[in-house]
Amino acid sequence: MDKRNFAKIHSIETFGTVDGPGVRFVTFFQGCNLECKYCHNRDTWNINNGKYISVDELFEQILRYKSYITPNGGFTASGGEPLLQPYFLISLFKKLKKEGIHTAIDTSGMIEVTDTINELLSLTDLVLLDIKHIRSDKSKDLVGFDNEKELSFARYLSEHNIPIWIRQVIIPGITDNEEDLLELKNFISSLKSVEKVELLPYHNLGEYKWKELGFDYQLKDVRTANNEDIKRASKILGLI
Repeated sequence: MDKRNFAKIHSIETFGTVDGPGVRFVTFFQGCNLECKYCHNRDTWNINNGKYISVDELFEQILRYKSYITPNGGFTASGGEPLLQPYFLISLFKKLKKEGIHTAIDTSGMIEVTDTINELLSLTDLVLLDIKHIRSDKSKDLVGFDNEKELSFARYLSEHNIPIWIRQVIIPGITDNEEDLLELKNFISSLKSVEKVELLPYHNLGEYKWKELGFDYQLKDVRTANNEDIKRASKILGLI
């Protein structure tokens, strides 16, 4: 099957409001190269699951909602990890750009910037970059990989003036250490195309998916983040 014209997807949300500006048509792509302990979409990891969709089929679905998502919203590719299926996104984004539809990618950035990824990013209006952990060793423990590729990806976006929304999940006792947050603040300050920083409170709403799939949810003893946790982290990062 031609990977330029078909992709594996998990699900579609036609009126998303949290994955980029405005109302978004959000497609969650199947397959992920990370193993985040807090993942609430554990069923997206295996790229052999999900269902195939063609570029034309997805494009036609998006066009049905064009009057709702333009001019202030657009399309967001989320996951899983959408950058694992870049050829499909290149074909789709070319069609969307001709229609004047804003394009965004929600990604961990844990991937090499190849010529293919570079072409895709040239068609991307916004990257929602999920920083897993600013400390390399803690990142490896939390998601299975150090953060070298992720931080390099962020620098690449900055160097090429691609708009970034930084996202950080606040997990009590794991990602909310003051020293770590100050290091994250310094890193964000070094990037010139960051438009927004979003702090996402950790929740365990996806724990049941782990159980259904027969996996042990490793953060079951970690409390969910509350408003005070977000407020504290926001102050350290200088957001408020």
